[in-house]
Amino acid sequence: MSAIASAWKRLPWWVEPMTVVLVLGFFGLYSFVIIALFPGTFQQFVSPFYSPEVPLPNWMPGFVTAPMLVLWIPLGFRATCYYYRKAYYRAFFFDPPACRVDVQQKDRFWAGKNAAEGYRGERALFVWNNVHRYFLYASIIVVLFLWYEAFVTLFGPQGFQISIGSLLWFLNIVLLSAYTFSCHSFRHLIGGNKDCYSCIRGGNARRKTYNFVSRLNLKHPQWAWLSLFSLLATDIYLRLLQTGVITDLKIIG
Repeated sequence: MSAIASAWKRLPWWVEPMTVVLVLGFFGLYSFVIIALFPGTFQQFVSPFYSPEVPLPNWMPGFVTAPMLVLWIPLGFRATCYYYRKAYYRAFFFDPPACRVDVQQKDRFWAGKNAAEGYRGERALFVWNNVHRYFLYASIIVVLFLWYEAFVTLFGPQGFQISIGSLLWFLNIVLLSAYTFSCHSFRHLIGGNKDCYSCIRGGNARRKTYNFVSRLNLKHPQWAWLSLFSLLATDIYLRLLQTGVITDLKIIG
């Protein structure tokens, strides 16, 4: 891993933002096409893009599908995430395109900005990023449904089973949980807003929880990318099952 990291750092500065553009662009396009055109269940498996399953009101326009009523929550959570903000600001808006000083100086020169003017903050359209904590609250509910659906995968048509699919569903929800609960807003919620733990009821337990979340938070960018790829892998696995390209291999059951 260290060799890969060293090789990555030697690449031109524009490789990272370009990679982010391609990956996030593909993820957005893929998720939209999937929820707009394809079913999201196969036997006991439910695609994470379709969770939780909600009924579609009759008065909805024809182009609206049931997953669209829910998917805006996890997508909004990611779009307003502190880490993803940095990623797409650099990748899609080149503001700044990289951390290197020479790159930022060139960016300011061509834009007619100086160091003080270069930062525009969460203004205009992007002021909506400040509702990130509310997306967190809603995303926690979605995560709970995903845990439930991961346990449902253990009960197939013939009863209890452990299969490749069920392991993949559990891996996905573990990574999604790590990403969700390593969030800066969650860290603040469970203890970051307190100056004295010994002054509050249950302060010791809260301090330990805060320290645990803080350790998770150190890897928040990694959890973000790993959970994004696990979402794609889980949904693609479901599509392969639907089309009969593969069968779900049972390990126990």
